Amino acid sequence: MPEERNQTPPGQTQTYPGTSGEMTPEPRDEMRDYQGRDLLKGKRALITGGDSGIGRAVAVAFAKEGADVAIAYLSESEDAEHTRKLVEQEGRRCLLLPGDLSRADQCVHVVEQTVGELGGLDVLVNNVAYQQPVDSLDELDDEQWQHTFAVNIHSYFRVTKAALRHMGDGAAIVNTSSINGLRGNKTLIDYSATKGAINAFTQAMAQNLVDKGIRVNAVAPGPVWTPLIPATFPPEKVDEFGKQTPMKRAADPDEIAPSYVFFASGRLSSYYTGEVLAPIGGETLPG
Repeated sequence: MPEERNQTPPGQTQTYPGTSGEMTPEPRDEMRDYQGRDLLKGKRALITGGDSGIGRAVAVAFAKEGADVAIAYLSESEDAEHTRKLVEQEGRRCLLLPGDLSRADQCVHVVEQTVGELGGLDVLVNNVAYQQPVDSLDELDDEQWQHTFAVNIHSYFRVTKAALRHMGDGAAIVNTSSINGLRGNKTLIDYSATKGAINAFTQAMAQNLVDKGIRVNAVAPGPVWTPLIPATFPPEKVDEFGKQTPMKRAADPDEIAPSYVFFASGRLSSYYTGEVLAPIGGETLPG
């Protein structure tokens, strides 16, 4: 674990979708101390929401394990370019795919571009997400509800459906869920609902694809210090972010990314499918 971690970040705010460079402190998301072992040598991966945060850390970890990577993201070009630089420093290819994944056509487009440029698709990481806190259901309007579902679960369905045309025996799909999909969150009502749906989608698709040799798993993190936090929470909430965990802090993305390597690598997780792995800082859940 990196030393001298900040226990909680200071209060701050950004315009959505946020950028890593404006965060204080900047998140640890470059996997600088990570040593690859060719666990994904020769693989081709698509990561949605891959420009920053968990997505960036996963992209770099995959590259260090020998994979070429495509990253789909909304519009954060500076973050995406930095992620590409990090991947290319490892001698791997990195394809940038900007666009709105709440649109059905963009979900198909990122898959087809990945396959066309990288020559195939072996690992899919559905990671893109949107959230906006509310104080009550009355405050949650239909437009926000529809948009949260379009980004957080409809894109997972659409990208996965397009990807499966190109994936075969030995392929892996890893979905990003959340602690909020396991126990809910009173101010993230729509977000929690989508994350619960991701868990069920993961388990159903794992059963559906097991005979084809395609494994489907999910990672459900607790609080993680990414641009989404200052871009969607008020400063006073940011100042408290992560304090509720037994570890009294949020995770950095580089603490979460190895879970994705585990699920992507058949060498490590060939007998795992339909699992939801929850790195949540010491919190325990029933069941």
